[in-house]
Amino acid sequence: MESQFSKAYPNIAYWVEACGWIEIGWDEYSDPFIKAFDEGGTVWEGAEEYETVDEALQALEMEFAERLQQSGTQSADPNPEQNGSHARK
Repeated sequence: MESQFSKAYPNIAYWVEACGWIEIGWDEYSDPFIKAFDEGGTVWEGAEEYETVDEALQALEMEFAERLQQSGTQSADPNPEQNGSHARK
């Protein structure tokens, strides 16, 4: 059964199940609110601030959709631009 999170953020769910991990929140060592990692280190850093956690997750979802498309892997979201969010750096 597909979780609510997987339905809302299919590319993030794929990432954390098959590729790496994400971190959400601030720490004293870095500015981005949301970050993605793989075994090689940081692969993406979002903006310093978002209006909501959902906005941050939407930015990451869009980034992963674009990466999957560029790599030739089909995005889990066939219409990622319809999320209405844009990744910010």
